[in-house]
Amino acid sequence: MIDLFLLAVVAVVTWCVAAEGAWGAALTFLSVFFAGLLAMNYFEPLAILLQSTLNLGPAWNNRWDFIAMMLLFIGFIFAFRIGTEQIMPNFIQVHPLAHDGVRWVAGAATGYLTMAILLTSLHTAPLPRNFLGFTPERNNFLGMSAPDRQWLGFVQYATEKSFRNGEDGQFFDGSTAIFADKQEVVLPTFIIRYATRRSMGDLAAAPPAETAPAATPGRSTPAPF
Repeated sequence: MIDLFLLAVVAVVTWCVAAEGAWGAALTFLSVFFAGLLAMNYFEPLAILLQSTLNLGPAWNNRWDFIAMMLLFIGFIFAFRIGTEQIMPNFIQVHPLAHDGVRWVAGAATGYLTMAILLTSLHTAPLPRNFLGFTPERNNFLGMSAPDRQWLGFVQYATEKSFRNGEDGQFFDGSTAIFADKQEVVLPTFIIRYATRRSMGDLAAAPPAETAPAATPGRSTPAPF
């Protein structure tokens, strides 16, 4: 089920973005890219701020991360699109031989990127650990690729290398660092942390042990991270 949803996201976004022409599609791709990068880096502080400010109770504690990420992602996209329209309000002509190629390539790239960011956000959603075919360990896009891990890997690399302010600067994920052969090794924990949190939600929703149904013989439940 999750595969069909992700495929639909890619198809719809590709079609809509490609319809904007070569320049519009390229600018939309950049808007989605930077919106996703900023949302990933600031959604956790915003979630903490919303939780402490609104104080809607323990039931909302596991919802703020997803809400904050979506608010930032959507908000930044709108801001960047409005900004690019103000900077470039007129249509810029592109050579006919490049027009279709650029708009469809940029549209497909935007569709895949949008799908990867949305798939990443599902890790933070207040849902069961596994739902509708979504599994943290699985290649969730048609069993062929893991766009969420690809996006997380890029964000991790960018914040460790390109945007890190010195050796002691902060990076996106992984507070634990060990040294092996005098090399700093960062261990990201994003998928593990959120999979564990969703697993705890499954346990909280499970029936008491004395009324729980017996396990099916010959089957074992995979252990969480």
